[in-house]
Amino acid sequence: MVGAGRIGAALLVLVLGAGVGQGTATAQAPVPGASDTWTGTWEAAPSGTTAAHPGASFRNVVHLSLGGDAVRVRLTNRLGTAPLRLDTVTVALRGTGPDAVPGSMRTATFGGAGTVTIPAGEDLVTDAVPLAVPAAADLLVTVHTPDDSGPATYHRVAGGTNYRTQSGNWAADSDGAAYTTTTTSWYYVTGVDVLDPPAAGSVVAFGDSLTDGNGSTRDANHRWPDRLAERLKALPPYRRLGVLNAGISGNRLLRDDTGPSALARLDADALSRSGVRVLIVMEGINDIKGTPNATDPDAFESAYRTLVTRAHAHGIRVIGGTLTPYGGDGAYTAAREGVRQAVNAFVRAGAGGLFDAVVDFDAAVRDPEQPQRIRPAYDSGDHLHFNDAGMRALADTVDLTTLAPLTPWTP
Repeated sequence: MVGAGRIGAALLVLVLGAGVGQGTATAQAPVPGASDTWTGTWEAAPSGTTAAHPGASFRNVVHLSLGGDAVRVRLTNRLGTAPLRLDTVTVALRGTGPDAVPGSMRTATFGGAGTVTIPAGEDLVTDAVPLAVPAAADLLVTVHTPDDSGPATYHRVAGGTNYRTQSGNWAADSDGAAYTTTTTSWYYVTGVDVLDPPAAGSVVAFGDSLTDGNGSTRDANHRWPDRLAERLKALPPYRRLGVLNAGISGNRLLRDDTGPSALARLDADALSRSGVRVLIVMEGINDIKGTPNATDPDAFESAYRTLVTRAHAHGIRVIGGTLTPYGGDGAYTAAREGVRQAVNAFVRAGAGGLFDAVVDFDAAVRDPEQPQRIRPAYDSGDHLHFNDAGMRALADTVDLTTLAPLTPWTP
């Protein structure tokens, strides 16, 4: 159990509107207890809004990278248009399907209160929830929305099965029988932190659908950030990192499209997350192949420089990832391939010392015979996204000595 002195007040994250300025501003209340350390263990970046289903309970299944002595949950109304009222939020270890492990159900509070209203455009973090969780556990985060609060902020491509009731407050029920509707999106939840994990911090995988996991097996946690978490779990605690997946399918580096652009969402989805040490960036292929498409490699260089400068200002190291092939996709052209190659040359050069390290995803997955294409063994079938083997290849390309130094981290 977590003692009363370790139960922190709710943490309010104030988020500027998507595309406003360079991102977000945060106001964080300190967590009591000098030895308490909160670290991110899971993330889903808000990607848009959808129908809210007033009166329903949403049971989200989230797969943790790190374990810890307690949890706190980041809830979101960041893209909403009206105040969001939640009258019950619960956390539990998952048994099977929507069922909780008996005895693990906990009710989350907000500054000691059981209900909360989250203003439009904002995120909120719960008080500490006294539930010890192991690494690689599935956690159920359930919310009940009693009123019509307008469109629901969600993460569209969860890559797994989540659950919803038709109506009624079933958030505190361990038995999941009422959760008769399934969904492949996460509703209202954007992150989970753990207290005092045996780890040095977390790494954010920042990108688009390739990071979000499109093409990998549903309900298997085979996205490349999941595989990276498996590799990091084997390291000693002073090198171990939690993994936060900030991928959004369809996301762009240079402009808003599916969700705010990379630069617009950088603070909210990466820099303000708990315990972040490193940022891995693989984003830009949708700018090249999308409509309208970006044709000037210098625009990518400028965006990467801005991103790295802002991360460094927070003491966060940045690993630049090359953009992977998409030859055979309907949007492929030789001219667009030239832009991709120019961007990759810039990344591989380390941008003259801009990046703290580089991971050459492109070299790891391209077909040696047709380098503008993915290796057939890694291709999910659409010539853009990766199957499970391709996801593993991406994760295994990350050099853990550059991601997690051999010597203990220093402040």
